[in-house]
Amino acid sequence: MNVITRVRNYIKKRFDHIRNERVKLSILQAIPFWIASLLTGLIAVLYAKLFAWTESVSASVYGPHRWMLFIQAPVFMLLGWWLVKLFAPGSRGSGIPQVMAAIDMAAAPKYKKSISSLLSIRIAITKIASSLSLVMGGAAIGREGPTIQIAGSVFDFIYKYIPSSWPKLARPNMIVAGAAAGLAAAFNTPLGGVVFAVEELSRTHISFYRTALFSAVIIAGLTAQGILGPYLYLGYPEVAGTSWFMFLLIFLVAVLAGIAGSYLCHLILRVLRWKAATFTKTFQHILFITICALLLASFAFFVNTAILGSGKEIMQEVLFTAEKTQAWYITPLRLIGPLFSFTTGGAGGVFAPGLTAGACMGASVADWFHLSATDTNLLILAGMVSFLTGITRTPFTSAILVLEMTDRHSVIFYLMLAALVANIASLVIDKKSFYDYLKHDFIHEFGKTDQLKIES
Repeated sequence: MNVITRVRNYIKKRFDHIRNERVKLSILQAIPFWIASLLTGLIAVLYAKLFAWTESVSASVYGPHRWMLFIQAPVFMLLGWWLVKLFAPGSRGSGIPQVMAAIDMAAAPKYKKSISSLLSIRIAITKIASSLSLVMGGAAIGREGPTIQIAGSVFDFIYKYIPSSWPKLARPNMIVAGAAAGLAAAFNTPLGGVVFAVEELSRTHISFYRTALFSAVIIAGLTAQGILGPYLYLGYPEVAGTSWFMFLLIFLVAVLAGIAGSYLCHLILRVLRWKAATFTKTFQHILFITICALLLASFAFFVNTAILGSGKEIMQEVLFTAEKTQAWYITPLRLIGPLFSFTTGGAGGVFAPGLTAGACMGASVADWFHLSATDTNLLILAGMVSFLTGITRTPFTSAILVLEMTDRHSVIFYLMLAALVANIASLVIDKKSFYDYLKHDFIHEFGKTDQLKIES
């Protein structure tokens, strides 16, 4: 018995030692994620407040004097492009493709130095400054994609300053966690951040970094909530939709919005390709941006100012007021606005404009069939999910994001149905997503991918 007891005690001691070492290792590895997540939450809140304030100031300028748009739009859209060109070319556009490219590049040791062209503090500052300039010009952009690149930059910055004696961390995992934390803080959607990381960004099994990913999302989200409160991005719309025919209407909205979202991205890519091949001199870019800005101002002046801005106020209007019916031209305007804005080369995302376009499409279909207010809200949410799916090709992320924005768990199956149908319908336009194409563009531009293996 004494021998057995000694053996058992020896095994127990060894086990306790290993367990304590693992706990210690886990905590040490988690500390950089915690620090970066806290900073991400603070920056995301500041950025959100600046973005909303700039939209308000912009509207206060052109509101009483709409003709000011013909000055305001060209000046600030040119400024947004110039900031990117001068300080950080890798900060242009959404930010999500840059993060995707950085993750791929981080997995190839030869190209790790190139990541600083896509993720850095310089990138983050330029991203904020350029996007705010575009917003001041009335551009139809969002802050959510930029927040993801900003968060990725913060996490990568912290990674660079981890001491060599610290337990080893994988750089791709750090960037993935940063992107998830950025999305969670931008929308206040923690589940959406996790699903986005798994569905869109990660090429590694989640079990390898699940603790870091979850803790990053939680800390960044709680930091944002601690300052802004437990807010919802949109609110609590009243929804119904138990009637059998609602499935048919959701199917219709999903097909229309999924194809429209994919086609909008297809047009943006074609314009970007044409612009890159045709305009090689600075004055040509200036001319192109000026024309885009003047066209944006013309539509706003002669048709409706609904073409301007992120469109969040339009979503709130159709969801929370009796004004469910939108004029027929509002949906086309919400497609044209991002096309003119995104192709200028400044910094800005398509998440919020895409959600707005989908909301308008859902409201329009509901108006065709004279639905009740609650059924209309359901179609609006389905349109938002479907259009975003057409852009991102991430159906579960799109459904979870809209679910968390509105806290409407009772319609989760409707939203998932819309996302899956839209994902299939969007294949009519292209098999690859908008972000996949742009990711490869950024890798080729900044990573010298002639020797880098990339999955197509």
